[in-house]
Amino acid sequence: MGEPVLFVATAEAGDGEMRQRIEEHQRARPAAWSTIEVTTRLSSQIVQKLGGARVVIVDCITLLVGNIFSQYGYQNDEQIDASTIEKEVTFEINELVECINQVDASFIIVTNEVGTGLVPVSRMGRLYRDFLGKANQILAEQADEVYLMVAGIPLQIKPVKF
Repeated sequence: MGEPVLFVATAEAGDGEMRQRIEEHQRARPAAWSTIEVTTRLSSQIVQKLGGARVVIVDCITLLVGNIFSQYGYQNDEQIDASTIEKEVTFEINELVECINQVDASFIIVTNEVGTGLVPVSRMGRLYRDFLGKANQILAEQADEVYLMVAGIPLQIKPVKF
């Protein structure tokens, strides 16, 4: 899609292994790309740091939703305030949609599909899967194009072509 690119990284280095993954991603990015690292409230940071970027890559919604969950600590399943977390996730995603609609740039949003595997055994895991699924639905509804990557092969699922 061309330059200039703003890369929005949502990963948080919670341990050494994740720090190493982040460093590998940083080394692999083209030097010409601008990068911001932000764990939540992406939209305001994108607007502030956009500069002349024509393409914004958000990597990734999966970690963004995890970051929101982590704000509530490691509570046991019964203590989880699901409605508060759901409101936070929905707010964050709706803010991102508004940003996409207002900013004069093309957006590439990276996320994972976690609803096709096993049902998680914990309530926290099930809530995470459900809230990420809702976030993905909101973003996919707004997107002009949606691709599902399977074994490194992109499958276009929106727009539907007959």
